[in-house]
Amino acid sequence: MQKIEMYGEIPYVGKPVSRIFFGTAIAPFLAGEDRDDLLDQVLKSGINGFDMAQNYQQAEKVIGRWMERRGCRGKLVLLSKCGHPDSSGIKRINEAEIRKDFAESSSSLQTDYIDIYLLHRDDPSVPAGTIVETMNALHAEGKIGAFGGSNWTHKRVEEANEYAYAHGLIPFSVSSPNFGLAEQISDLWGGGCVSISGPQNTDAREWYIRTQMPVIAYSSLGRGLFSGRVSSLNPKSVTDGMDSYAVKGYASPKNLERLRRCEILAAQKGVTVSQLALRWIFNQKINTFAVVGTQNQSRIRENLESFRIDLSQTEAEYLNLEPEEPI
Repeated sequence: MQKIEMYGEIPYVGKPVSRIFFGTAIAPFLAGEDRDDLLDQVLKSGINGFDMAQNYQQAEKVIGRWMERRGCRGKLVLLSKCGHPDSSGIKRINEAEIRKDFAESSSSLQTDYIDIYLLHRDDPSVPAGTIVETMNALHAEGKIGAFGGSNWTHKRVEEANEYAYAHGLIPFSVSSPNFGLAEQISDLWGGGCVSISGPQNTDAREWYIRTQMPVIAYSSLGRGLFSGRVSSLNPKSVTDGMDSYAVKGYASPKNLERLRRCEILAAQKGVTVSQLALRWIFNQKINTFAVVGTQNQSRIRENLESFRIDLSQTEAEYLNLEPEEPI
């Protein structure tokens, strides 16, 4: 069994970072509802990473108000994202829009510094070097620490870093694609979502294993597939327990077989499906951090227990249908 520590290191972030990031794209935060009780529990549990984005409606304002009331900014690792396409689908990967998004996030969060800043989408028509120059400028101005891409292919990240190395600049040091036991079968939201799960993305995973670039995995539990709300024996639970985006992205026969196996093995080990699916992620050779959003305080504690689960390589392969079998 691979030993996993609760904290890892991310270049240009000057403190240990919890392997689990608390995801703020959940209903109460999106609506602007203050939930100090929940956030207090997250921090008390030892989770210091918070995953946000400029376009997560009111979520950043909720976090900003909470930090102001608690005076806890120095304890946190704030991750935010910029450059998401606008409502008409127009791409916004340029310096003016990146700086505009930073200013809005900074104001909402009531802080002038964001520990990890990611491009929320890519625009392959923009030279990677141009983007590297912009992110280096923000870093040099003391506005951001680590930077990288969310939904960037590993080849584009590599292109950006080759430019950085050739010009004596800071490279991308973190990436946030989809990754987890569930294979993403379609682009959930459109606009270039990138996953490194599934057999078709072996090359990407091998690149991340080789480089050990930190991966902050979004939709790490298949956007609810492994939440415990869905049962492999009850097809109706798929539509009842998952939203339309999750159904589009993860409701497939192979993923339901992964869920079935996870249910069986979790019962044998006396753990939950969520705990086992998280442990699977941390069992991989990729340097992984996982974004998990929940409104349930007890679920926060349960998620942290995933680090203590014994999971052999053979069991991990069984969960992921390895060797691949027809379903």
